This record gives sequence, C-alpha cells and structure tokens, in this order.
Amino acid sequence: MQTLALFDLDGTLTDRASAYSVAIADLCVAYGYNEQVERWLLAELADRANSDDFIRLCDAFALTESPVALWRSYVGCIASSVTCRRSVLDGLAALRHAGWTIGIVTNGASDIQRAKLAATGILDLVDGVAASGDIEVRKPDLRLFELAATRCGTDLADGGWMIGDNPAGDIGGGHEAGLRTIWLRGWPWPEGLRAAHHVVDDITDAITILLNETLE
Repeated sequence: MQTLALFDLDGTLTDRASAYSVAIADLCVAYGYNEQVERWLLAELADRANSDDFIRLCDAFALTESPVALWRSYVGCIASSVTCRRSVLDGLAALRHAGWTIGIVTNGASDIQRAKLAATGILDLVDGVAASGDIEVRKPDLRLFELAATRCGTDLADGGWMIGDNPAGDIGGGHEAGLRTIWLRGWPWPEGLRAAHHVVDDITDAITILLNETLE
C-alpha cells in the first residue's frame, strides 16, 4: 500500500467560495470602502488572489492605502473566515493514525494559503505543504507535486494518491505525477481527460476510501 496522500486545499478541504466573500465584506467595512470597490474585489478575486490584485485595486480607485497593507489585511480577513469541517479534520487525524503521510498541494500565494491552513487547524495534521507561490508554478505542473512529496519526506516514484476538485489541475496533474486519484465532484469534467480512479461527492468519502486502502 502506498501511504502518501496529497490533498488540494480550496474547494476540497476548505470552503474558499464562501470565505472570500465574507473576507471581502469585512475588509471593505474595515476600510470604509463603498459597494463599487466591494464588487470589483468580488469579481477580481473570485478564482484566485495575490498581492498584485491590491496594486490594481489602488490604481483602479485611486486609493491612498498601501497595497501591501491591504493584502495583509485581506489575508487576515480570509484566515478568520475560512472553515474546515470537524469531520474533515477528524478524517485527516484518522489517516495519520493509520500511518498515512499527508501533504497539501495547492495553487495560491504562499502566505494566504498557509494562513488558511493554520487558522483551520489543518496545518497541524499534515507533513508537508507546497503552494504554487513557493516556486511560481501552478498545478498541473509536475514540479509542484514533486515539491509536495519532497516536503513530506517521500518520493513520487513510490506512488500515492492525489485528491481534489479540479479535474485538470488535481486529477490531470495527479495522473502526470504517477498518483492514483480521487475527484471531488463539482467542476465540469473536460472532454478527453483521463478519468479519476474514484469519484466522490464529499471529501470525507475520499478519506474513507483511503482508510479502507489501509485495511486491504
């Protein structure tokens, strides 16, 4: 049995979709920004967020605040807004107890992704983290998967699993990395992409599949 399990973060272990809208609302209240600024942020940060977005924000609305300070405030706001269900945390703990090595491979700026991991308690349950901001490549780039495995003290050549909600980034990338895959249903499945080994509707079902692998 291969005991490396790499997990995506946003939309897989955590609910970023609801967290970012709450974080933006909190940020706008804190700085007294109007609805126009809030709508701009909701549109521009819908898929991803990094510090450059706040340079563009300040340019677009002639804001006098420091873009760096705004980014740091946003990181704090989203860290306080993001959640990970107790059942998911318990599942990760059960995997570790069963001997699994757990890693996070996630697209996103390094500081904001690690802030989410720390705030939700996930960071205490994983062996290594690779964010795309660490080396400026994004899934499905093989180098990000290699970094995650290395930081977990393992090697992709030894096999393992990739679990995530993005068909191309998580499942396609996982296949390229030589990993077995579990797709958390949600994103539309692109034509021609190799199927995942398992498809689930809830991340706890994916964890159950892995735990059952332990027993085989």
